[in-house]
Amino acid sequence: MKRSSLSGQIADIDLKLLRIFKTVVECGGFSAAEVELNIGRSAISRQMSDLETRLDMHLCQRGRSGFQLTEHGRLVYEATQELLVDLEKFRANVNAVHSRLIGELTLGLTDNMLTDPNSPVVDVLGAFHQQEPEVKINLQVAAPNEVERAVIEGRFNIGIVPQHHELPGLEYYDLYHETSLFYCGHNHPLFNTPAARLSLNTISQYDFIAPGYTHSVMLKEQFPQLKACATSYQVEGIATLILSGQYVGFLPKHYAALWHDKQLIRALLPDTLSYQVPFKIIVRRDSRPNLLRLALLKAFKESDITPL
Repeated sequence: MKRSSLSGQIADIDLKLLRIFKTVVECGGFSAAEVELNIGRSAISRQMSDLETRLDMHLCQRGRSGFQLTEHGRLVYEATQELLVDLEKFRANVNAVHSRLIGELTLGLTDNMLTDPNSPVVDVLGAFHQQEPEVKINLQVAAPNEVERAVIEGRFNIGIVPQHHELPGLEYYDLYHETSLFYCGHNHPLFNTPAARLSLNTISQYDFIAPGYTHSVMLKEQFPQLKACATSYQVEGIATLILSGQYVGFLPKHYAALWHDKQLIRALLPDTLSYQVPFKIIVRRDSRPNLLRLALLKAFKESDITPL
């Protein structure tokens, strides 16, 4: 039997249902989407059923076996992505004929940037909202590689990441530098060792935590004496291992300040064991003009703060 095609105009309720469906797919199921959508699972299930009725299609399998898209669901998800991108392009184009900016802008940040006094992000976003109060900022925090991928795919308009490489699909703009020092915990044998007795050769005898993110390659080249005995992909994971008193490793200076001020960790050979990572603004190369993105990018490029 031939299915009936989508009839009538696409209404606001249809767009709402499609956005809910997109969120459920990207969260991997109803349970995970509850927090993202801020509505209960039963309400999500009901609205998904309404969408399936509206489209006359079975979009997903849900039950004890987990959440899984049907073939129709996969096609509707891809069409939904295209539709929402086109709607945002339409809104951006309409903005061009107005003297004020209206719409939503998605900014992707790397975690653990907030405590860095060199970062202008807080000041820029505050000033930008005062200047453009009708622009809604959708702020997302993710790992650097996830931010890069989201910008390339068009899900994020702008990203801010520590730069360890340059991808051909992105444009990079300078923002600030983050300084990292080498630390041990207060229970570590090196914590009370006099500075005069510390050397790179001595420190290299102890278990080192290698960051799982990209600049571990740079550390191997710059400090080949350090031998990794543990790995973490998150700054908080490295801090946890350092505080255990069994490992030494690098932490951003601003992030480590809390424990350093409480004398729970110590920086070792700060004049030697340190490095800087540039943080960059990234946008997708060859993307279509977007006034919202251009306005925020301009605000970041013109930011002028005095490092503390």
